[in-house]
Amino acid sequence: MMTEGALEGIVVLDLSRVLAGPYCTMTLGDLGATVWKIENPNGGDETRTWKPPTFGGTATYFLAVNRNKKSVAVDLKAPEGLRLVRELARRADVLVANFLPGTLERFGLDYAALSVTNPGLVHCAISGYGATGSRSRQPGYDFVIQGESGLMALNGEPQGEPIKYGIATSDILAGCNAVQAILAALVARGRTGRGQAIDIALLDSSIAVLTSVATGALNAGAGMERYGNAHASIVPYQTFHTADGAIVLACGNDRQFRDFCERVIDRPELARDPRFSSNPSRVANRTEIVDAIAAALGRCTTADVLARTTAAGVPAGEIRQVVAALSAPEVLERGMIVQFDTPAGPLRMAGSPLRLSATPAQARSAPPGLGQHTREVLATTLNLDAAALDALTTAGVIC
Repeated sequence: MMTEGALEGIVVLDLSRVLAGPYCTMTLGDLGATVWKIENPNGGDETRTWKPPTFGGTATYFLAVNRNKKSVAVDLKAPEGLRLVRELARRADVLVANFLPGTLERFGLDYAALSVTNPGLVHCAISGYGATGSRSRQPGYDFVIQGESGLMALNGEPQGEPIKYGIATSDILAGCNAVQAILAALVARGRTGRGQAIDIALLDSSIAVLTSVATGALNAGAGMERYGNAHASIVPYQTFHTADGAIVLACGNDRQFRDFCERVIDRPELARDPRFSSNPSRVANRTEIVDAIAAALGRCTTADVLARTTAAGVPAGEIRQVVAALSAPEVLERGMIVQFDTPAGPLRMAGSPLRLSATPAQARSAPPGLGQHTREVLATTLNLDAAALDALTTAGVIC
């Protein structure tokens, strides 16, 4: 049963495509906002064709970030199409776009132009390098930003090459930051009655997430090395092989390390050894303690190790493949897999991690087909009749 969402009554005009913007607007939709996704009638969001894999002929890449939206297919390059989108912007609470800076100004869809007739509009522009600075007019791609921001330099084995993350981390970070900024702007609008412009950059988002690494590099010239699956400042905090698999072990304090030695690997003398009794000493003698732990765990099965760590209160977990992670009991128990009934069959996807007790995030509708809601939105919002819609369709302005 669907309940009222936290953003019920908020209308989002989504001019974004690919990942950062669509992830942001899907999250707003999960929280109850009405999202009008504007797409080019000639193919729509290009991620619809980023195949394989596919479901029902549509790329799963597109499906992953476009639930809870209404697809409105309008050609922005046609004068009449641009007029329609401007009219929709007048009626929206939030606009999200990820065009190259300068494009919105050419279309008259920038904050300065739209706020004249819609002063309450929260206008969020997402780009690679932001609206200011010497590189503001350059396109920004996740892979490039991962390389330029230092994220790749931190990822990979110590003696290996920098490695990109397995998901588009910079895009997702920017999308999350856009959500936070939009929600903050809506709260501010509740006090002032006015919207504002939001400028989100992939590079900014990736630099900000460096957190402790950035502070160490800026103030101590440290924390810039790659440690692979180990931690720069905590030992043991890394992966280990067992007799039949691999685990992640994260002893975050001396008590956990002592319990691990005594109750998991039956080596209490390691916790008493001055070389290993405190975390700083373990960091200083990393190789010796890691070798001792690796030898002990290599004689045990994964199931046995995890049973012992659980009983001892020591943080540890199996390294799972993605399919195994998605089917894990603790994931299913939290409702993190949602399902839609579609003409192509049941569509399953990762759900929202946002848990609100009174206004929960919900998967209300499946990702839309291209132009699925064009006539509905234009008829109900702009009062266009069937004849007008037919004429626009014939002219190729909408589909």
